[in-house]
Amino acid sequence: MSLLERLQKEKNIDVTDNKSIKSKKPQNEKEDPFAEVKAKIHSKIIEQIKTEAFKNMEPDEDDEGLKNEITAIAEEILEQETSYFSKNDRQKIISEVIDETIGFGPINPLIHDSSVSEIMVNGPDQVYVEKKGRLTLSDVTFKDEQHVMHVIEKIVAPLGRRIDESSPMVDARLPNGSRVNVIIPPLALNGPTITIRKFSEKPYTVKDLINFGTITPNIAMFLKACVESRLNIVVSGGTGSGKTTTLNVISSFIPDDERIVTIEDAAEIQLRQEHVVRLETRPPNIEGKGAITIRDLVRNSLRMRPDRIVVGEVRSGEALDMLQAMNTGHDGSLTTGHANTPRDMVARLETMVLMAGMELPVRAIREQIASAVDLIVQQSRLKDGSRKITHITEVVGMEGDIITLQDIFVYKQKGKDENGKMIGDVVPTGIKPKFFDKFDKAGVILPQDLFSHD
Repeated sequence: MSLLERLQKEKNIDVTDNKSIKSKKPQNEKEDPFAEVKAKIHSKIIEQIKTEAFKNMEPDEDDEGLKNEITAIAEEILEQETSYFSKNDRQKIISEVIDETIGFGPINPLIHDSSVSEIMVNGPDQVYVEKKGRLTLSDVTFKDEQHVMHVIEKIVAPLGRRIDESSPMVDARLPNGSRVNVIIPPLALNGPTITIRKFSEKPYTVKDLINFGTITPNIAMFLKACVESRLNIVVSGGTGSGKTTTLNVISSFIPDDERIVTIEDAAEIQLRQEHVVRLETRPPNIEGKGAITIRDLVRNSLRMRPDRIVVGEVRSGEALDMLQAMNTGHDGSLTTGHANTPRDMVARLETMVLMAGMELPVRAIREQIASAVDLIVQQSRLKDGSRKITHITEVVGMEGDIITLQDIFVYKQKGKDENGKMIGDVVPTGIKPKFFDKFDKAGVILPQDLFSHD
């Protein structure tokens, strides 16, 4: 594949005559003081792409070589310009040209900013970012809606996906693994909307979560014992509460000699074990056919001889298949779900099982849940933006028609410091879990005072 083909296919760069770009300037486009010189640089890049210098570049070379070539072209044009540009202006022009050519336009710096965990483009004039759990309005803007749509096309085109009025919503993934959701008019009234959930390139470890204050060393020790004892665990929490991060860390406790099958909508789970089989759903094609759901993959995974099944998130009927897997020899399986409390998570599991279309009596569903799930780990994002494990709750069993739960550890908030940060600790309730005998059978030894309430 030539570089020209690579730029067109992988980067979705428009390598047509730049005159057509100039002629399509929207009336509501924001004035860019550098627009004219950037257009000259863009024209020169298009011209140079067809020269031997670019054609001879290795197709699989990383973007550094491409950046250097674009920088050289930009500096050459800037030297020829009669207008004076300061050093900062030059750097800004070159950076913006590179971002537009091989990156994702104005949001490219945000994508590469490790302190930003989420990017939310609400039309051309409003881009919010999440840093340390808090949302702030950035100074990034787009020229107009067409500019936003161009970036969206650069995201979805390499994936063989399309977005238009007939298909106005897309879930995609950036090359660095970040999850992207796009929705455009007429459904999005503010204009084309992009939501990017970033993930750390280096998976967080249990030490990281302890340093963040998400868990304590005692909780980490307890969860490690639960995984090694093959308990079935559900991590529950609201949107953006850090469920997947916690699931990643809990999954890291799975022994290296076990076969793990992960099932996800968008690949987010990053396991370090060697024997891992990763499965991902597939959306329907343009004709609305060919979709492969989480439920399909859960069913298929049962034929793949897994020791553990890790489902990124259960949202609907796959909950029934997951519970059945947990009940039929796949102990130690893990998943996440959206819920505000452990009790709500149990209620959601009931609802999701009903969504499978099986007309099961409620008591039978509850018996399945009580038998399959051993532990619910509740995670929450507090008002100060911090993420904490607030409950570790055992699913005890059935009393009549009710599933009984008991908290093993709970988060006790003590107040706020002078910076508005929440002060509190996860403390034991004094109740020893009924599954404690499983620790003994697995040869896991825990301190006697781990469950003692001070």
